[in-house]
Amino acid sequence: MTELCDLSAADLAARIRAGDVSAVEALDSALARIAAVDGRPGALDSGDLTAEDAAKVHAFITLTEDRARAQAEAIDKKLAAGEIPGPLAGVPFTVKDIFVVEGTPSTAASRMLANFTAPYTATPVARLEAAGGVMLGKVNLDEFTYGSSNESSAFQPHPRNPWDPSRVVGGSSGGSAAAVAAGEGALSLGTDTAGSIRQPAAFCGVVGVKPTYGRVSRYGLIAFGSSLDCPGPIARDITDAALMLNAIAGPDARDATAATLPVPDYTAGLEDGVKGLRIGLSPDFFKITYYNHDTGEMEERPLPDDITAAVMQAADKLSDAGARIIENVPMPHTRYGIPAYFVISRVEAASNLHRFDGVKYGHRTAEKAADLRSMYRKTRAEAFGPQPKLRILMGMYVSAAQYSEQYYQRALKVRSLIRRDFDLAYDPNGTHKLDALLTPTTPTTAFPIGDVYGDSVLMQYADQLTVTADHAGIPGISLPGGLDAAGLPIGIQLLGPDFSEATLFRIGRTYEKETAAAAWRAARPKVLG
Repeated sequence: MTELCDLSAADLAARIRAGDVSAVEALDSALARIAAVDGRPGALDSGDLTAEDAAKVHAFITLTEDRARAQAEAIDKKLAAGEIPGPLAGVPFTVKDIFVVEGTPSTAASRMLANFTAPYTATPVARLEAAGGVMLGKVNLDEFTYGSSNESSAFQPHPRNPWDPSRVVGGSSGGSAAAVAAGEGALSLGTDTAGSIRQPAAFCGVVGVKPTYGRVSRYGLIAFGSSLDCPGPIARDITDAALMLNAIAGPDARDATAATLPVPDYTAGLEDGVKGLRIGLSPDFFKITYYNHDTGEMEERPLPDDITAAVMQAADKLSDAGARIIENVPMPHTRYGIPAYFVISRVEAASNLHRFDGVKYGHRTAEKAADLRSMYRKTRAEAFGPQPKLRILMGMYVSAAQYSEQYYQRALKVRSLIRRDFDLAYDPNGTHKLDALLTPTTPTTAFPIGDVYGDSVLMQYADQLTVTADHAGIPGISLPGGLDAAGLPIGIQLLGPDFSEATLFRIGRTYEKETAAAAWRAARPKVLG
């Protein structure tokens, strides 16, 4: 028998609205799943990892059970009174702990904010609750979102992959992806700066959406790279992702970067198919280009055969459904996405981290300090982990007056070239006239815990296939595309022009239907038995 926590958000909300089940029953099912698979939540100074820890998911930092129960009971009361509580009526969801939520700890997975209780709620969270969602709690991430594996959190144990707990969940929205994959909430709110929604979604076998920059308000998001950060949905299928984006997208007077364009109903055209759509394949997305420190040269490495095969099989399925596949679309500046990101993101991170000084909120050193500057140094030395410290140092270096032209200004120019690649590919009067680009999401499946952690350069290259969408500001979706030889999820990615989320959802939904009978669709994460 299917547990309530394993139902899609759309199905669960429909059953709750129909009175077949209650919001409290849905909450209890999610809490039971959390108790069964999650293990102890992440905490500071948590001690040694136990054998039991190594088999659990550890998605959560804070479980807000009392808040969730009050919300679920309120939903049931509205239904009993004949009121309509919203499209997400009673659906349990989790929130990446980079969003502030009034009255709850909002830590950014850092010792710096471990004692910070937010006085207000981020716009995307407030909109999910207004749509009837029930917030289960805050889930773990890389500290201040700095990482691609979730291992850098100050709150340990860090999340583990539900498909194989010896593997990473990806990052930085790894707790969000793990919670959805393990049935610990039907939806989760994440953020994407270089692929931080799509990469963990690929590793955990779920759907992750990076909307167009500005489509979802950043108000209440603790910023990493302000010109890159995008809040977005993580869900089990395309329909749920579209339903969630309906709830969180739209203008916000409190965020000057939020787009003012009307929000369409993203669920309305899901079944319209792909007939006549032009979907591109680019050879530049089927290899990784990286700097070899030994030779001083840029080198290329092809992707694993099973990942390439999954994308090509997806292209065949979409072609069979009526799409036209356009091959050999040039995206020549893809190879420079990570180097440019290294520079731009570090400059913006260093700027955003200056607010954490121990004066107004967050951690403050208990040691005596001779002056304010000394207090700053002691506070930051104690509270920031290695990744924030590295980003501050690098960001200050590359933005210094004597190096800005050499590094930062050049990186901004590269970013413009990356955007131009996409503009040319999507130009309706151009050569290719694409509606979307189909690519792999990641260059590997989930790698073993500890294999890459500590090598910030190698870790960053896990995002090479996703980061260009963040540079360009365009939307992207990662969706499950099969399993590799080890039984780990493979992610395939759809990238489209600005505000084309509805088209990407149509393509993704068509692919889901075309592969509904595939054997890999029946596979379940190891933690679920």
